[in-house]
Amino acid sequence: MKVFKFFEFAYLAIMIFFIYQAFTEWGQEGGRGILYLIFAAVAVFMYFFKRNFRKKFEANNKK
Repeated sequence: MKVFKFFEFAYLAIMIFFIYQAFTEWGQEGGRGILYLIFAAVAVFMYFFKRNFRKKFEANNKK
């Protein structure tokens, strides 16, 4: 179960990294800042998805 929690928080770390990248490259030519923000949103979605999956998995193991 600790592995599942590790990956949940890994997605949050990835989100922080992509937000940092988006703000550092926001004004530069090429426009990759928006792409990084989209990746950050996907990382947040994956965090909540994995958390919900882990809680369901733990509830099924208790039965």
